[in-house]
Amino acid sequence: MSMVADSATSARVVAGVRIEMIERGAGRPLLFLHPGGGIAPNAPVLDRLAAHSHLIAPTHPGFGGSELPPGFNTIDDLAYYYLDLLEELDLRDTIVVGASLGGWIAAEMAIKSTQRISHLVLANPVGIKLGDRETRDIVDIFAITEEQLNELAYFDPSVGKRDYKTMPEAEIRTIARNREALARFGWSPYLHDPKLKRRLARIRIPTLILWGMADRILSEPYGRAYCAAIPGARFEPIERAGHSPHIEAPDEFARRVFAFSAG
Repeated sequence: MSMVADSATSARVVAGVRIEMIERGAGRPLLFLHPGGGIAPNAPVLDRLAAHSHLIAPTHPGFGGSELPPGFNTIDDLAYYYLDLLEELDLRDTIVVGASLGGWIAAEMAIKSTQRISHLVLANPVGIKLGDRETRDIVDIFAITEEQLNELAYFDPSVGKRDYKTMPEAEIRTIARNREALARFGWSPYLHDPKLKRRLARIRIPTLILWGMADRILSEPYGRAYCAAIPGARFEPIERAGHSPHIEAPDEFARRVFAFSAG
């Protein structure tokens, strides 16, 4: 399916829910699912992805300026919502790219249905549990300061630094709502679905795990275990990037996505 879109961020009703959505570019559809912190409309990775696709980058229900439907409180709800979105927008042969929380959502979509998905790209995804109940696989981001989070999440911690004193009020509200929504959807069990690891074997489409090697929110063994649980999945490291390689290495990130999806 080939479509053309402009660069505007718009509010629209999709699958019965009013959401914010960025559409850019032309050609094959690419659904980008953002991490728990959201995605800025001016993030360079969006233009890089839109250069070779029809990019659809929605704000998850309950995040940013998107509506929170009654009863939405699990990643399952978001996964089914995006499957409905693919159907309502009649997107076919879609590349689905998810980062961190968005990667978890994308994986949950793919274990349910890949009818409209051709390729799956998961960048430093959360969502599975490896160790026992006493072993933490994912750093508790709600128990540390923002400065500590930046040190663990980025190759260059200054990338995540914010000056709240000079930030527009609307942007601060968005950050706060994203954090609230992340807690709503990922608090308990903490950033994982106890059944997902076993169900990843149901994914039968080409899958790429992109891994920012400076990530200290997750470990490399966690990423490789995620990859091993998906039949035929490929693991590709990205150097000089942490938990958000789409932010720290947007050119390399986009290059890897399109090199993989062209195969």
